[in-house]
Amino acid sequence: MSARRTPWAVIAMGALLVGLYIFLYAPIFYVIYTSFAADIVWPFPPAFSVSSYDDLFGSSLYGEALRNSLVLGIGSALLSTGLATGGAIGVLRYRSRWRGLALLLFLAPLFVADLLIGISTLAFNARVLDLPGNMYSAIAANAVPGTSFAFLIILSQLVRYDWAMDDAAMVFGAGPFRCFLEITLPTIWPCLFGAFLISFILAFNNLEISFYNLGAIPTLPSVAWGSLRFGLGPELFALAALVNFIVFAIFVIMYLLMRYRIVQFGYRG
Repeated sequence: MSARRTPWAVIAMGALLVGLYIFLYAPIFYVIYTSFAADIVWPFPPAFSVSSYDDLFGSSLYGEALRNSLVLGIGSALLSTGLATGGAIGVLRYRSRWRGLALLLFLAPLFVADLLIGISTLAFNARVLDLPGNMYSAIAANAVPGTSFAFLIILSQLVRYDWAMDDAAMVFGAGPFRCFLEITLPTIWPCLFGAFLISFILAFNNLEISFYNLGAIPTLPSVAWGSLRFGLGPELFALAALVNFIVFAIFVIMYLLMRYRIVQFGYRG
């Protein structure tokens, strides 16, 4: 029989949990508060203003950076999800003595710093392929770690997939491509969607890889990092608040989709 928890143990665990949430979310709430504050030095009584958002939306540099970040995130997420899907299906569907090596190759970027990936990709493109830094090379470079994360997400769901459904479809005349579109994809698309979202967030917020492969093309992280040389401007707090809002909105949408069983992220066989 397990020992009953004493009131002091419950209080201690509750205090620890509250302290953990404060540690994790206090900086985010501070950024959101500061983005609406007329003075960032905690005035009393507080005065609120939307001037920081006016400065942010009125800046052509931030607008261009946002467009570039969206293109980078969407392109890298599509590439990462496609490669990870093919890799996960190949590893689980087809038995091979090289399967362990394939797993190692897909997971290896998880153990390499983004800074090294950015520098090595830049050197490879410049010295071997003779390619300049541009949006395409940045998308490909960001897809390296993105594919690893997407591969783990898809692999964790495909291990429960019943491949007999594909075999039955092929017996009745469906080719591999048609079998994937009509049998496999309708079943596993929620985990592909989750992998796409994670890969998008990683590429959208990345600085190290994008900085070395984009050259002078601005993105939101590079513009924010460059603005730090001139001090913390109010538009940076507004930018951080908006990015946090977008990320939280994505996770809230995912939670509501699962909560009301509109979609189920992962095959339930």
